[in-house]
Amino acid sequence: MDTELAPEITNRARNRRLLLGGIGFVVIVFAFVWMRNALKTSINADKIRVATAEIGPVENSLNATGEVIPAYEQIYTSPIRASIRRVLLTPGTAVKPGQPILDLDKSLTEIELEKLNDQLALKRNGIDQLRMKLNKSLYDAEVNDQIKLLNINRLRAELEGDQRLQKVGGSTAEDVTRAENALRVAELEKKQLENDLAYNRQSMSASLRETTLQAQIEEKNLKELMHKLKQADIVADRAGVLTWVNENIGSAVNEGEMLVKLADLASFRVEGSCSDVYAEQVKVGLPVIVNVNESSLRGVISQVKPAVKNGIVQFVIQLDNNHHASLRPNMKVEVFVVTDRVTKAVRVANGPAFKGKRTQFVYVLPKGSKVAHRREIALGLSNFDFVEIKSGLRAGEQVILTDLSQYENLKEITIEPTR
Repeated sequence: MDTELAPEITNRARNRRLLLGGIGFVVIVFAFVWMRNALKTSINADKIRVATAEIGPVENSLNATGEVIPAYEQIYTSPIRASIRRVLLTPGTAVKPGQPILDLDKSLTEIELEKLNDQLALKRNGIDQLRMKLNKSLYDAEVNDQIKLLNINRLRAELEGDQRLQKVGGSTAEDVTRAENALRVAELEKKQLENDLAYNRQSMSASLRETTLQAQIEEKNLKELMHKLKQADIVADRAGVLTWVNENIGSAVNEGEMLVKLADLASFRVEGSCSDVYAEQVKVGLPVIVNVNESSLRGVISQVKPAVKNGIVQFVIQLDNNHHASLRPNMKVEVFVVTDRVTKAVRVANGPAFKGKRTQFVYVLPKGSKVAHRREIALGLSNFDFVEIKSGLRAGEQVILTDLSQYENLKEITIEPTR
């Protein structure tokens, strides 16, 4: 005979069955919702971005960075060793031609200038003394030459007299020979004196030229120092804006040390840089697009610097509109170097849907339709703004630019209207 179970045991078993049933129902519901989401073939219209294919130019470009700098910037350096006495104008100040910027202490250079003046005066005085000495030496040599000439004439007359006396027996042959030898010695001495006189003229003239050249060198050094002293007045020689000034009052500056930068902010250029991976593609003459705030400025590469530093190629961009209102010194800008161009191409605005592959699938949404169809297309040139469609798409068709990688296996996607 069966024994009836206690109510507590019966209730406990019933509750366990109900709990297990509830858990199973919840699991089934979650699985159904997950499967529905996983197999979902629709997307809200407010979550996608659509662009229309059109005919237009497409430029292939490589990305670079750039910095806006003044097209003209003059650097003033210290022409002498000096110290900064006063700073008359600060960076950011607009200056006019002739306006002083810095006041340098030039006392040491002025002392050196006086010293050079004294040395030049001594050199000129030495030239005068040398010229007087040379003139005296030449005069003495010429007088001695005249004396020798008179002596030769006397000896020649004596020789002629001895020869006449010898003919009449009043003189011996020895007297005639003695007179001939004396005349020959006197003539040789005169030749020697004439040679010495010619040498002295050339030597003294060379000495005078050497001393004169030394004096001219001293004079040029003096003029050079006077010019440097004049340049030590740091004055603007053209209109512009001060972009940098050495404001360390009292500090010593050496010759050639930079003191001031003066820029003409009426026009600008851009110094660009990119990875050396593109070194062979970056060439002089290539067109360039520079994005400045909301504006796109055109230009060309006017110079490519030959050296590669830290894997970076640097180049200079000449802007077509180099005085655009948005340009500011030291501004960082985006640069796109145009390496290729197609004048008439089917193009679409660039977006996340384009992965950079040559062929890929995109979803085309016919106008007025709520169903987007997957289609394979071939891509060509691309840049920041547009992508060239070589095949698979016609002008006027709409393409979804949003990244739909999660639906890549679906041939169709339903576009649900915005709620």
